[in-house]
Amino acid sequence: MKKTALILLSIAALAAAGCKDKPKTEAPQQPVAAAPAGQMPGGAPGADPHAGMKSQEIPAGVGKKAKVTQTMNSGGYTYVEAADEKGEKTWLALPETKVKVGDAIEYPETPPMVNFQSKTLNKTFEKILFIPGIRIAKQ
Repeated sequence: MKKTALILLSIAALAAAGCKDKPKTEAPQQPVAAAPAGQMPGGAPGADPHAGMKSQEIPAGVGKKAKVTQTMNSGGYTYVEAADEKGEKTWLALPETKVKVGDAIEYPETPPMVNFQSKTLNKTFEKILFIPGIRIAKQ
């Protein structure tokens, strides 16, 4: 009888311990939706969408192809203006990356941010995509 009670108490204690909320070590990832005009995708105005992010190389064939027409680095970011095959130009913002005018690149498409004001460049981008990185095509 004592063994049965001890086993039942042990099982109950283990079950109770397993049901307790454990501290989460990582916040769940949620998809980034298009942000309102002038607001960063992180949610709050001025939030940094790349906080703690390092530039990632994009695998071949998964992005949109374009050619770099302008590039500049500021505040830990690289801003790239890229023209696609039809000549349509798009501004991209990504963690600081080595890229030069004339490079053929691929980049992932993300929802654009409208009227983004870069304080470090003192410039407003009518439309800009915040991306994790680019792939520079070997020429």
